[in-house]
Amino acid sequence: MIALTVSLQVVPGCRDDFLAAIEKNAERSFHDEPGCRSFDVVCDLNDDHHFVFHEIYDDEAAVEAHRSAPHFAVWREAAAKYVVPGSQVNTLSRRLFHHS
Repeated sequence: MIALTVSLQVVPGCRDDFLAAIEKNAERSFHDEPGCRSFDVVCDLNDDHHFVFHEIYDDEAAVEAHRSAPHFAVWREAAAKYVVPGSQVNTLSRRLFHHS
């Protein structure tokens, strides 16, 4: 399994629009992409404009399929409006352990 972790800061005043956009992207990713196993969006307790996405995919091909999906293009347009430029950090890693 491949984990994609995304950390970013939202432009002040754009939080609600950002949340609507990422909720739709997360939902479509999970429901429309067979290789997407989970897509969590979390907000920092101390900064309500700082978010982290934790996404789990079957493999790197599933991550590439995610980035090619139509809903991802819509998300990227929204991110261009609502994410502070230069604040987004993406990290790909291999999931070693999982407990739920």
